[in-house]
Amino acid sequence: MKRAAALLLCVILLTSVLTACGARGEAAGALGLDLSKGEEISSYDTHGGFHGDGASCVAYRFEDDAVLKEIEASSRWSAFPLDDTARALVYGLSNGTSQIGPMLNDEQGEPLVPQIENGYYLLIDRQTDAEGDMLDRYSFNFTLGLYDIDARTLYYCKLDT
Repeated sequence: MKRAAALLLCVILLTSVLTACGARGEAAGALGLDLSKGEEISSYDTHGGFHGDGASCVAYRFEDDAVLKEIEASSRWSAFPLDDTARALVYGLSNGTSQIGPMLNDEQGEPLVPQIENGYYLLIDRQTDAEGDMLDRYSFNFTLGLYDIDARTLYYCKLDT
């Protein structure tokens, strides 16, 4: 009985460690960054339905500029300001007569990412069968990384509809 309890405890601990590493590992792989020294400071996720639809955003804070140096050395990341597509997805975009987005928001419609003045971003379109402008589609499947230089904070966000 003691062996069974000890084995069950080991399985529970291993599962929790792998789950924590899984989210960080997924973000690191998608964004091409070493996130091992980042401290997770917030997490939001509504994925989990039958089709896996939902929005998620995890924020990592860093003590130094190592991740910033990785971002600056990568050709995949772009410096702020955000282009119109990324701006619409994160904060919303208005032309005076119509509003698009934000798409990455909570249940109250608030953006999951605070305003960033100085940073970098990486938008990955995961909707492989679609053509044209992302904002003209009926569904969205994308990953977005945003790095706030001033706060040394990285946001890893996904939307699946």
